[in-house]
Amino acid sequence: MKRLLLFRHAKTEPGGAGMEDHNRALLPRGREDAPAVGRYIQENGFTPDLILSSTSRRTAETVDLAGAQFKGKQRVDYLEALYLAEPEVILQIVRLVPDTVASVMVVGHNPGLERLATMLAREPVKRKERGRFDLIEEKFPTAALAVLDFEVTRWRDIEPGEGKLKDFVRPRDL
Repeated sequence: MKRLLLFRHAKTEPGGAGMEDHNRALLPRGREDAPAVGRYIQENGFTPDLILSSTSRRTAETVDLAGAQFKGKQRVDYLEALYLAEPEVILQIVRLVPDTVASVMVVGHNPGLERLATMLAREPVKRKERGRFDLIEEKFPTAALAVLDFEVTRWRDIEPGEGKLKDFVRPRDL
């Protein structure tokens, strides 16, 4: 089994005139939400073996704050290709993860993460799974986390519509 966590960066300062998007920082609410989700990840046994993150300031800050809640040390790779990436690009990157890695967390941006989560999730089988799927389709807010499990042994075998939506949590749920 392979587990994929899709974690949208925490709440950031708004973009605007003269503000370079890549350098937007987290707001105080984001600085609270990221560690809260990190604790949730740790407490629920979702701690990833590998973290793949966009290179933006807001994703790096989210990784630092959430990752500080994890026991042990996770490898973090910052990839420019994940910055504002389309879902197909994110999936291509995930498919390149070494098969020795059991779980990967991608920290990135919308709309790519939301679209990837709905693309990868299978047709919900149980009521709880349907509820999670409906919440994602409604909105994938900042600092939201989707956890998908795949019955495969190789990352390259992950296909759309085959992921079991194990969990979906938003900061306001915590």
